Amino acid sequence: MKIKSWLIAFRLRTLPLATASILLGCGLAALHGTHRWPISVLAMLTAVFLQILSNVANDYGDFQNGADLAGRVGPNRMVATGTITVAAMKQATVVFAGLSLFTGVALLWVAFGGFTWSFVALFVLGLAAIGAAVKYTAGPNPYGYAGLGDISVLLFFGLIAVLGTYYLHAQRLQTDLLLPALGMGLLSVAVLNLNNMRDRESDARAGKRTIPVRFGAEAAVRYHTLLVLTALLALLYYARSQSLQLHLGWVVAAIWLLLNLYKIRKVKVAADYDPFLKRTALNTLLFALILLLVNVLS
Repeated sequence: MKIKSWLIAFRLRTLPLATASILLGCGLAALHGTHRWPISVLAMLTAVFLQILSNVANDYGDFQNGADLAGRVGPNRMVATGTITVAAMKQATVVFAGLSLFTGVALLWVAFGGFTWSFVALFVLGLAAIGAAVKYTAGPNPYGYAGLGDISVLLFFGLIAVLGTYYLHAQRLQTDLLLPALGMGLLSVAVLNLNNMRDRESDARAGKRTIPVRFGAEAAVRYHTLLVLTALLALLYYARSQSLQLHLGWVVAAIWLLLNLYKIRKVKVAADYDPFLKRTALNTLLFALILLLVNVLS
């Protein structure tokens, strides 16, 4: 029972979204002939540890700040239900912060072969990512409660994750890579927005000033539509300059995403947003997998 409780706390269904941007960065490196397997493996491990760190810190932080009140729409939280103690969840936060730091340093060492300026710069970004994962809802003045989670996700799940992963492989950047990085970041924000749309009422009671809380349910749906459509424009415009196979593959993925978007606009009950979190996250992962498949087949 304890193992099952920890698996619930880890929220494994969030891992596809955490790994999608890393896979896309690896796929872009493969597209340009600079892919290295050790970097991909270590980058994936670091992303998984960071996501679990964020999840356990969120379980702890939302309990401390009163967001996991009775009547919460989303999945049960382990601290709020008393299944896992506050002390144990804090210990888990420290453990996964340490694991993220360890694999992150190993990743940088493999990528750069020693202490270089690139090593130092990306190490600082890594520390920022660990801090962002913890400070979203935990500790004093969590930025998620100020409604800044969207900006953080855009940066760390999109621009930094995709471009950083590519840079670790290629040790250079190209300006056109901003488009897929932006697309993945916006889709990740869309997943967060769905989560916030589902939890709007409980977040409002806890003083968590997300976009849906600040501007209401209808505005949140329009915001979600804008996020998805802008992401698709960025991704498809980039694919247009690449191979026909990639363009067609991403068009197919876009159609599935648009169908889900249509269904999301029809939702009337907050709890009904929950299935679309998983679908949108998997759809985001699909873009990365299609890029990898195209590289294999080409």
